[in-house]
Amino acid sequence: MTVPEKTQRGRIELLDVARGVALLAMLVYHFTWDLEFFGYLPAGFAQVGGWKLFARCIASSFLILVGVSLVLAHARAIRWPSFRKRFLQIGAGALAISIATFWLTPQGFVFFGILHLIALGSLLGLAFLTLPFWATATSAAVVIGLPSLFTTALTDSRWLAWIGFSEHPPLSNDFVPLFPWFGAILIGIALAQLFDRIGAWPRLARLNDPLKALWPLSTLGRHSLLFYLLHQPISFGLVALAATISPPDQTEAFRASCQQTCEKDRDTAFCVSYCGCVETRLKADDLLEKLLRGQLSESGSAKVRDTVNACSFEPSAQP
Repeated sequence: MTVPEKTQRGRIELLDVARGVALLAMLVYHFTWDLEFFGYLPAGFAQVGGWKLFARCIASSFLILVGVSLVLAHARAIRWPSFRKRFLQIGAGALAISIATFWLTPQGFVFFGILHLIALGSLLGLAFLTLPFWATATSAAVVIGLPSLFTTALTDSRWLAWIGFSEHPPLSNDFVPLFPWFGAILIGIALAQLFDRIGAWPRLARLNDPLKALWPLSTLGRHSLLFYLLHQPISFGLVALAATISPPDQTEAFRASCQQTCEKDRDTAFCVSYCGCVETRLKADDLLEKLLRGQLSESGSAKVRDTVNACSFEPSAQP
């Protein structure tokens, strides 16, 4: 994910700074996800609206920078020793994340996240390094657009979902399939090839000295893999510690989550009454705390469903 220290073009400080900014943005998003996981924010908060767009922008920026870095490092001649070393480092990091998330959240573990894609995408990207930029850009458009035109249930399993054509992809906390996301790496390759053609790299290199004032960001960008592997365990641990000292108000989280889900289909007035009805009845039946803690029995789950259905038709909950 980092540009090698010595290439035939020299190091471009702007790329390191951009990578550092992307890493800090990723930290903000993952910290928000951690707050949601422990109940400080409503369920689904980090997966909808502006936060969802924010996450996609972060992932796209990383992958575009991967493509740019491939061109800077290997376009003139693939430097196999450094490529193998980096490939194995990223692959090991991806495996570590899969193992850690399977232990923490087995139902939604990361079986093909961004590091998995960077490893595979870096390998596949080597085949595009000698193409003209317009051919790489066309390939990027095809890779990005194809999943919207074709899906199949044959790739719904985790063994094949990584390709990117699943009708119903498996649950995962970080799912970045080859199609369409490899297209972002190809965009990065195409941009770097275009910069080569128009002679932009020497002009960008002249920014190196002015950008030295941003050395904390560039230093962070040069150690992106290490930061990626360490930031989430630290963030997750800090929020977990806070949850033991000052547990979040799960009732408030339930109320906010109910309201957010309801307002996808109904107006605010209805949702306030509906969610209030569900909360009141579940409390009266001593089911709300069990629901929030995931301790419902089969009969309790049936009772919750009955309560939800009843509140949907409660006269006082009608708009």
